[in-house]
Amino acid sequence: MAVERTNRDVQTLIAQISAGEIMLPEIQRGYVWKATQIAKLVESLYRGYPAGSLLLWKTDEPPETRAAAIGASQPLPTVMPLYLLDGQQRLTSLYRVLTDHADAQIVFNIETEAFQNQSAATRRNRKWVRVYDVVRPDADTFALYSELQSAGLTISDAEIRQRLKALERITERDFHMEVLHEFEYEEVTQIFVRVNSGGRALKTTDLAMATLSARSPGFLRQLEEESARWAELGYRAIDVNFLIKAITLSLSISGKRTSSVSRLTTASRESVAEAWERVRRGLERVVSLLKDRLLVPTTALLPSISALHPLIVFLGREPVGARIAPELENGLLYWFMAATARNRYGGATDSSLTRDVKALDADDPVRALLANVGIDGNGLVVTARDLAGRNHSSPYFLFCYLAAAHADARDWWDGGPISATAEGSDKPQYSNVHPAQTLRSNQNKYSAAEINELANIVFVSERAAKNIIGKRSPAAYIQHVTPSDLTAHAIPTDPTVLETSGYSQFLAARQMLLAGRITGLLNQFRPAFLTGHTDERPHPEILKSLTLAAYTSEHGTDVVAQAILDNRSWAGKINVAELEAALHTAASGLDSDVTIAGESSPLQTDEDGVTLPIGPFKVRGTIDQWRASLKAVFEDAQPSVTRHEVQESQWSGDLEELLLTDIGRHNA
Repeated sequence: MAVERTNRDVQTLIAQISAGEIMLPEIQRGYVWKATQIAKLVESLYRGYPAGSLLLWKTDEPPETRAAAIGASQPLPTVMPLYLLDGQQRLTSLYRVLTDHADAQIVFNIETEAFQNQSAATRRNRKWVRVYDVVRPDADTFALYSELQSAGLTISDAEIRQRLKALERITERDFHMEVLHEFEYEEVTQIFVRVNSGGRALKTTDLAMATLSARSPGFLRQLEEESARWAELGYRAIDVNFLIKAITLSLSISGKRTSSVSRLTTASRESVAEAWERVRRGLERVVSLLKDRLLVPTTALLPSISALHPLIVFLGREPVGARIAPELENGLLYWFMAATARNRYGGATDSSLTRDVKALDADDPVRALLANVGIDGNGLVVTARDLAGRNHSSPYFLFCYLAAAHADARDWWDGGPISATAEGSDKPQYSNVHPAQTLRSNQNKYSAAEINELANIVFVSERAAKNIIGKRSPAAYIQHVTPSDLTAHAIPTDPTVLETSGYSQFLAARQMLLAGRITGLLNQFRPAFLTGHTDERPHPEILKSLTLAAYTSEHGTDVVAQAILDNRSWAGKINVAELEAALHTAASGLDSDVTIAGESSPLQTDEDGVTLPIGPFKVRGTIDQWRASLKAVFEDAQPSVTRHEVQESQWSGDLEELLLTDIGRHNA
């Protein structure tokens, strides 16, 4: 085995990609860079900054490949190709810029030397030059120079020429390359995973995918095709990672079932193939149940799709053509809703998945599954208090949609069925019953948290929100909605709660209506062995809580966290800029640090989400949930003069896990 070290310039590398002399092995993931990342790369080349090295592999036994996202097909090479292991995002981005790809229209401000993606504003501003117009083979730099001379620039003609020349030379910049020779595919996959981890903890799914690709060429393509099929039907969250986890759970290894994807790397090729067939069979049945029985049209509604895994494993075991007893189907769906309501998979999922998959082997699997979520004897009852303080990030968001769908709720604009998402989008489609603008301008000064409560959400289209609701209180538009539609959407009709001044009473009334609807929906699927008592559960005194508050001053915005745990209180300021930067970094799978209460706290990312220690809690949520929470906090920002002096301290003792969706709520 040998490692060849060499350098090649950008222009040569792009030519090799065009000729099919640099290709992507199957183990590579898809192209994901955004225009801002492309612009930063071009700027680095322009300024002479290091742009990283490339890792390639040369082999006499060509592996399975995947198409590069370059907007054109690669021809069969006339020489033995190199397979790109590290540097796909950078080389693909540069190829796109240098071949005028529609999604890589990077422009350069000759005056400020700034780079960004083309926009309507830059098209109108003569100071912005498209990078492609400078670096393309037939570029007329003299004509560009002449045009820029008349653009009213504040720099000299010599500076214009110098900057155009520097931009033109980005194609001459060298990349350092390391080329692996005589390495076996399985060893290359190990190297690929390590170099692409980027300093983050090695993801077991990365290793599993690389191993599967090495042992069964073409298998990853099957997973991607299966994922694409479900995406077209609205179930976009069923991605390759989800399928790999499902295969792992369907495997039996030494008599033990485990949710650890690392176990997949030790399984035989035959056992993996058998598990894959079970997963496909189970997935077909599960999606059919969700769509036809529960009326769940998209995974965008599900707070965690991990709750689908036990269902897939169980139903995948049933042979082709087997009939599933209706009472068993109902029990499985009841458990799915209970697990979702209890946020069973809101935190780390591996231990929960292992327990739930083991429960499938019990004599009464539904009873065993329900015992795992603490339901044994009585059924699950949703109360108004369960919905109070919740927003669209709550697991109960799904249930509010289902309650409307099962009541045959209609859109207020065209009278058609409600839709969970806008057309061609994964974003939930809903509006506020009481518009935010009318609530903010009310003398009661309702907070963003109150405005965004679940009880103020109605599932209607953007047209209905714009043309019927608008900026009016319900009292002003209620006559445009039929009584049957109000009933189907669980909208209280007492005139006093439809006025902005009665908003608090509206929330309480609608929470009662929604809680009854949701409990009624649950009861449709409740197993016979549950007694179904509907008495509300007692609510103990507050034992723990965490709230975030923003305060503005001429120096910026501070976010203060305040916590209570076991009768101890804590407070500390969070460095907002560091938190926002850390969330951006977490999107790439990298860990960061955030200053909280004067000390560095590690923001850690894994396959289940992002965790950040705040005082006595390890707060967990998805990146989108973190960003939504910060947005809500900023919308409620108060002047800093209203803030009491924060007595910061460090928390001593163990940290307790807290879900981000429970921030601002008081929990027993």
